[in-house]
Amino acid sequence: MVAFAREHVAFLKTCHIVATGTTGQMILDACPELSIRRLKSGPLGGDQQIGALISEGAIDALIFFVDPLSALPHDVDVKALTRLAIVYDIPMALNRATAKAVLRSQTT
Repeated sequence: MVAFAREHVAFLKTCHIVATGTTGQMILDACPELSIRRLKSGPLGGDQQIGALISEGAIDALIFFVDPLSALPHDVDVKALTRLAIVYDIPMALNRATAKAVLRSQTT
């Protein structure tokens, strides 16, 4: 996620970014020019906080990279985010290729 943010920092500076705590801090450390609203760490409720923002209509797109080869300690929360993205019909990217497509769609 950090490498993706570095690559797209110019576009991301125009966005209202919300991130889970740990990921948000890592991105801020690498890209201090970004403004990021950091929530709790994912396993401590951050994923659920993002889900609540989706249901309130406060999220336009979701980029949530997952490692398919590693077990997620909060897999249930990731599945819940996926469900909410589908229910509320917001673009959701789980990998870099799709995330790039989501960014392109937001600029047109």
